[in-house]
Amino acid sequence: MFEISKPAENIIFLALEIRRISKTFINETLIQISMAKSQKRSKRKSTGARYIDFRKERLNELGREPALTHLDEKRVRSIRTRSGTTKQRLMSGNVANLYDPKEKKYSKAKIKSVVENPANRHYVRRNIMTKGTVIDTEKGKAKVTSRPGQDGIVNAVLV
Repeated sequence: MFEISKPAENIIFLALEIRRISKTFINETLIQISMAKSQKRSKRKSTGARYIDFRKERLNELGREPALTHLDEKRVRSIRTRSGTTKQRLMSGNVANLYDPKEKKYSKAKIKSVVENPANRHYVRRNIMTKGTVIDTEKGKAKVTSRPGQDGIVNAVLV
């Protein structure tokens, strides 16, 4: 067999490294780019027959990707909505505004973990919070009453 010189070996290593980095970059870019979410009526009737399209998709029928608020340091993203108003999306948070029904008082408490999520059972292991999620806090278990991805805050009631 033939021997590869040291400079040629370095060039081969460099080429492989560049290829690995560019693949990673492409994969990250593809994750960020996604198809438009449409919220128009279904293409199928309840019987399974198809509706005939009478128009194209409209801008007001477009939706967005879910926020998937997870348990971490607080991170809020501001989104422009119709008529120029803004909506605060809580991307991650670790504090909840707790309401104690016995004492009829509000207080802030640190969230330890997600215990139960009725939206999706896999959200529990990923620590994703949605409305109706049961969370474990310093003051006990609580049920989330707000929509963190829409309201930008976690409000909960002690259970």
